Order: sequence, then structure tokens, then C-alpha cells
Amino acid sequence: MGEVYRANDSRLHRPVAIKVIGLTGGRDHLRRFEQEARSVAALNHPNIVAIYDVGTHQDSPFLVTELLEGETLRERLNRGPLAVRKAIEVATHIAQALSATHQRGIVHRDLKPENIFLTRDGHTKLLDFGLSKEQAFGAAGGEVGATFTGSATTPGTVMGTVGYMSPEQVRGQAVDHRSDIFSLGTVITRCFREERLSPGHRQSKP
Repeated sequence: MGEVYRANDSRLHRPVAIKVIGLTGGRDHLRRFEQEARSVAALNHPNIVAIYDVGTHQDSPFLVTELLEGETLRERLNRGPLAVRKAIEVATHIAQALSATHQRGIVHRDLKPENIFLTRDGHTKLLDFGLSKEQAFGAAGGEVGATFTGSATTPGTVMGTVGYMSPEQVRGQAVDHRSDIFSLGTVITRCFREERLSPGHRQSKP
């Protein structure tokens, strides 16, 4: 939902990424863009992309975030599955990011390899909160009356990516943090590979 450009912050002298949404996206896309800005701005976690600024230029809203060098998990998986150790590392980082997200009452709703970024220096970042939804949670993380407070989605509308959505999300029903956990499990299963033994090698029996 938008185009991303590499840019330079002339005031702080640092490279940044600018996400711009055109007017052709309509009011619905604009609301989702604003929702993404609010959601990311409310979070501060090493495994979540950081937001620096938000605004409008010539009637086109934009979002300024940290510039990430590397590739998405999807791009990495296109070259083959991850080793078990790396897959566990990625899963752990995203689980920690989701934990922080859910503690702030935000459900991501679009967890998939395209929205997970692997940086060149070994970090994992959760991206794209354009479909996120704010929800009231209790002190222990329990749902409070299914109160949704920040969605631009019409009730009953299916939003997300088929293949990673929870059953209730596919049905267009109300979702909470458990839907993100389901999606994370689906992503993880597509990361692992079986460790192959070298020719002639045999495992010893326990």
C-alpha cells in the first residue's frame, strides 16, 4: 500500500526510508496509512521498524522510518529454506516483537515473510502495520469485551494474506493477538529445513 524510497535526512544527516501513498489509493488506503503511522509510533522495540516522522507533501501522505539494509524473509526463502538455528533465531525475534505489539493492544493481522526483514547485521525487523488493529486487553493480556478501537476495516471484510491467516481471520470474524500467533506458526513452518546427514554418516542410537 505505497511506494518506498531511500532518502537522506538533511537535518540529522542519516539515511532513511520514505513510504509514500498516492491519491489513487483512495480514502480507505489513506486511513490505513494513518493507522500504520499511529501503530508504529506507539511501539519502541529493536525488532520493530522505527518511525521517525509522518506528514503530507503536495497532498501525498508520507511516513519516514529507519532505513533497513538487507532483504525480506520472502526474498531469503526464495533461495531455499533456512538452517534450523537461523529459523529459530528469526522466530524468536518476531515473537518478541509481537509480544511488545500485543502488550500495547495492537494486532498486526498481516504477518508473512514479506513483512519480516533480515538486516545485514543480523537483526530481524517486523514491518508493515497497514492492516493493524488496536484492541483493548486486560492486565494479563486477556481480551476485554472484544473492543476494537482503531481499524479502518469494514466488519466482515477479509483482510490479510491467504495462507498465513488464522481460520477466524479467513472467515472475516473478529481477531485478537492469537491470530498473530497462528500466523507466526505458519511462517515458522516454512522456514525450517531438515538437517541432512553427510553420505555414509549414521546417527547413533540413544
